[in-house]
Formats: sequence, C-alpha cells, structure tokens
Amino acid sequence: MRTLLCLLLLWILPNVIFSQQDVEWPNYGNDKGGQRCAQISQITPQNVQQLEVAWTFRTQEDAQYEKTPWLRNKSAFEATPIMINQTLYFSSPSNRVFAVEAKSGKQRWEFNPRVDLKNTSFSELTNRGVSYWKGERNGQTLERIVLATVDGRLFSLDIDTGQPDPAFGDQGFVDLKEGVGRVQVTSAPAIYDNLIITGSSIGDNGRTNMPKGVVRAYDIHSGKLTWDFDPIPRKTPKDSSWLHDSHLQTGAANAWSTLSIDQENGMAFIPTSSPSPDFYGGERLGRNDMANSLVAVDAKTGEYKWHFQVVHHDLWDYDIAAQPVLFDFKGETPAVAIGTKMGFIYVLNRLTGEPLLPIEERPVPKTWVKGEVNHPTQPFPIKPEPLGLHDLTLEDIWAPTPEAKAEAQARFKQLRYEGIFTPPHLGEGTLVAPGNVGGINWSGMSYDPTRRLLVTNTNNMAHVISLFPRHDYDLQGEVMGGWENDDNRIPPEVTGMHGTPYFMTRTIFAHEEEDGFWVQTKPPWGTLVGINIDNGEKVWESPLGIMMDPAKYPEAVNWGSINLGGTLLTQSGLTFVAATFDNYFRAFHTETGELVWAYELPAAGNATPMSYQIGGKQYIVIAAGGHGKVSFSKKGDYVIAFALPE
Repeated sequence: MRTLLCLLLLWILPNVIFSQQDVEWPNYGNDKGGQRCAQISQITPQNVQQLEVAWTFRTQEDAQYEKTPWLRNKSAFEATPIMINQTLYFSSPSNRVFAVEAKSGKQRWEFNPRVDLKNTSFSELTNRGVSYWKGERNGQTLERIVLATVDGRLFSLDIDTGQPDPAFGDQGFVDLKEGVGRVQVTSAPAIYDNLIITGSSIGDNGRTNMPKGVVRAYDIHSGKLTWDFDPIPRKTPKDSSWLHDSHLQTGAANAWSTLSIDQENGMAFIPTSSPSPDFYGGERLGRNDMANSLVAVDAKTGEYKWHFQVVHHDLWDYDIAAQPVLFDFKGETPAVAIGTKMGFIYVLNRLTGEPLLPIEERPVPKTWVKGEVNHPTQPFPIKPEPLGLHDLTLEDIWAPTPEAKAEAQARFKQLRYEGIFTPPHLGEGTLVAPGNVGGINWSGMSYDPTRRLLVTNTNNMAHVISLFPRHDYDLQGEVMGGWENDDNRIPPEVTGMHGTPYFMTRTIFAHEEEDGFWVQTKPPWGTLVGINIDNGEKVWESPLGIMMDPAKYPEAVNWGSINLGGTLLTQSGLTFVAATFDNYFRAFHTETGELVWAYELPAAGNATPMSYQIGGKQYIVIAAGGHGKVSFSKKGDYVIAFALPE
C-alpha cells in the first residue's frame, strides 16, 4: 500500500508543481507570431461565470491633457500589457510606460517620454504596447523594455527602474525621424535576437510624397541602425509595377501594424499599407508592388525573401492593419495567415509565400475618374469565405423605421456601387464596403493551436468616399452643403491629397441622432467568427456587442457593435474580447461561439486582452479607456485584472 501511495505521489507532484509555475505573456501577441493564445487552463467554460475583479490600476491619463484638452478627443487606450518577472508593462495613449505588480496592480515605476502634446499633427494619440528584450552585454545579463513613441522616438528602458539605457542612441533614445521625416509609431516593435525592428505610422492621405514607409532594425546595445527596408523599391531605376518612375517619389507603403517574427527560420513578416495618397493613384499608376503586401525579409539583414500583395494599386485605404499570424498549417507546414480590411483571409506558406488555400484573380469594376487607371483584377481567396459586407443590394440597406429605411435607400441609390473594389467616384461618390475599418482591422486574429481554430472579430460597416476636382467650387458647395444640412448624415472627414487634381471626403454610411446611432446596412454590424484553418471552413459566427438600446429595440442584442480591439484565446477553450462600444468584456466558448460570460467595464475596452499565471492563479487583463475619436465611446484610464475567487 505504501509503495502504491509513493507511486501516486510521484505522478501527482510534478503536475501540482507545474500548475504553480508562472506563465508569462512576453510579447504583444504572447508569442512572436501573434497567436494570442494563453497556454493556461484554470479558467474554463464551466467556471468562467465566477470571475471577479482581482485588482484595478488607473493611469491618471486625463491629467495629461489639462493644457491640451482637444487631445482627449484623439486619445485611445489600445494597449495590451506584457508580463515578465511577475510584472506587467504597458503604455498609455500619451506613451507613458507603467510597470505594475502582476499580482496586486501596485505601481513599481513610471516612465514619461514627454511627448509634445501641443503638436497638432496627431490624427490619433495611442500606443498599443511595449516590447521586451533579454540578453548579454559584456558578460552581464540585461533586460530591457522597448518603447516606440507617437512622436517618432525609440527608447530602451531598464526593466527594473524604467530609466533609459544611456548606452542606447542619444542617452537612451533614437530619433526615428532622422533621414525619413515626420513619422509616428503606434505599435510595439518586434524583437529578433539583439535587434529592435520597427515600422511607422504615416498620415498617408495628405499628399503624394509622404515620408518613406521604411522598416528599420536597430542594435539593442548601441541604438545603431543595422538595416533598413523600404517596401517601395527606390534604388531600382525602373519597376514595371510603378509606372513613370513613381516609385522614386511616392511615400508611405509603411508598416504601422505589428510585425511578426519567425525566430526559428530567422524571418520578419512586414504588413504594409497603401502608398500615398490612399484614394487616388493617378500619380502612382501601376500595380504598386510591395505596397498593401505581406513582405518577408531576413530578420538579421533585412534581405528581401518574398511578398504577397493583397490589393493591387490600392484606392480604398485597404492596408494590412492586423498582425500576421504564424502557425503550422495542418500541424505540419510553416504558414502565415493575413487578415484584411476587405474581410479576406489569405493563408500562405511562410517560407515561400505560396498559397496553402486557393486564391484567384477576379475582374473588378473600372474607374471613371480622369487620370486614374485602377488594376483590372484583385486577388480573391476561395477559402476562407469573405467576412463582412459583400455584394450589397437595395434590400441590404437598413434602418429601424420604414421612414428612415426609405431615406437610407434613397442615399444608396445616389452612390456608385458595383461590389467590393468599386473605385472612388466624383461628387456624391462611391459606397465602399467593407469600409476602411474592416472587415478585420488592427484588432487582428488569434489562433488556437490545439483546436486549429482561427478566431477574429469583424466590422460590417461601409464608407462613402467622394473625390472633388480641386477647383470645382460649385460641386464642392453643392455636395458639402448637402451633407451639412442633412441630419441623416455624419459630417465627413476631408483630406487634401496634395499633389493630385482632387481632394477627398470620407464618411460612415450611417445615421446619428441624439438618441441613437445605426449603420445603414443590415445588422449584425460586428461579429466574432471561428474558422477551421485546416480547410478554411467557417465553424461559427456570433453577434458581438450591443450598439442600440435593447429597451427600445429588443432585437438589438443580435445586431452587434462596431468594434476596435482584439481577441484572447485560452488553452481551456475560451475566447475573451471587449472591443465593443457597450463597455462589456465578454467570454465565448471557442469551439461553439456561445457567449458564456459578460462583465460591464467602467469604460469601453478598445484594446486586446492578455492572460498570465502566478503561483497557480490565472489572471485575465484588459485596458479600458475608450476611444476618443468615437463619440459614443465611454472614456477612462483603467487596467483591470480578473481572476477566480480564492
């Protein structure tokens, strides 16, 4: 009997010890390939209803805007913390970095890069996260927190004190504007060995010759530039995909989203944006290779490996906003999945760029705008099937009352719409569906390697894009005045597109009034989707969030919400997501899409959650601060950790 008991203890003890081990979250997407899946099983579909707040931390972010109150309406708390050494590290919209105890939420240190908040050039003020490096220098083990800022600086911070490393660059930082121009960074840099690899965020619709969208790698020890890669091939005298030598002057094609790293194969995966400007390409005719592409390079040298272009000659602001997800296709082949604003998901061999699920080039509508020549075809994935708005008809135009629906349908009839990739048009303009917030936006995708499920949240929302001849003031006055005097329409965003014959206006195909906001296409407006990535089949799709008052519209519980913020998966089969503008943090069953838990946050959680384990206790963390550019988003400065009760 004693022998049997000893054998039983020998079997149980390692499992008990293992369950008490810390499980960290060392990168923005947990692993460097952005799977965002926590290999922790304490919180399950069966006990998730017991979750309670373990601790709350407040950044006091609002105090940063006392002298610049207008920036409150541009700030967005989109950060995902990382967890190292039982400490969380994360950034606020003003780019301050906090280190807090992961068990208690007690602050250890704060670093303030003192971004000039009086700068009026910020389209949006945000920072989605920081990065972590550990290595050797002169025989000493060092750890660093890496921050890239919205004013174009790169910092290396001591992990214990938060102080800049004096050996890095100029007393702890590198000026990313040097040699490029005014660039910003809103995503966490990638780390490969002793290199910090970062792209940039550029307001690419302002003019034709915006700054270069160059991706650069810096030595973590010295801050010296090791390599740079420009997706636009400026060193090549001729390029058949950039006609009239436009590759020598066009800007952007930058990587503002999160890069992914294949550590084993030494590769970096760069998701690029549209070349400048977004909505008119007459000054950059041709296919515009490596813009709107996933570009694979050697992570050590920056040497080009391959690229796959998701949009030829982009005219819709369809840049790749989501981090590429690295996984093994059918458990065997190294693969990468690209989620796009079009609602298309492309699955490629990450070593060669060859499709692993079928893709075909299909004809798309032709432009009517003088000076423009759009590409005649675009790449359509056969599997997975498209997500979001596609092939709209008059019956897909929606409003909650017959009168409002008639107005929405009349608006739809005024617009040019021939399906996805209908080019921007003059005057009343084009309905662009999906719009430039998705489909799949920076919220991105998550991957469960056990179940081989890809999970993503989507937006089902259209935009109206209009071009105006720069000097046709009568047409400008007629259409712009119509918008200003029509209560049914949200005021448009206007950008100059300087260097072209046109300027552009963009607005949401939606209705806003004092007691409500709705998208003028059929709900659901936001969904959560599970896809079997082995065969590309959709397994389930569930409405995500509530945007209209269920007391007034009972069916609103099935209509979903516009959403910004990503998903977190756990080994136990849970999908956590906030993202919506109803302030709720939710958990779904990963295998079925069933909603199993919801908690009302003190502010909208427009960020991606994360999870870790300390001493056998699992925590789920979300930043809840809202989004300043969304009028109905509740604002705040909270970082909230959830756990099961003791």
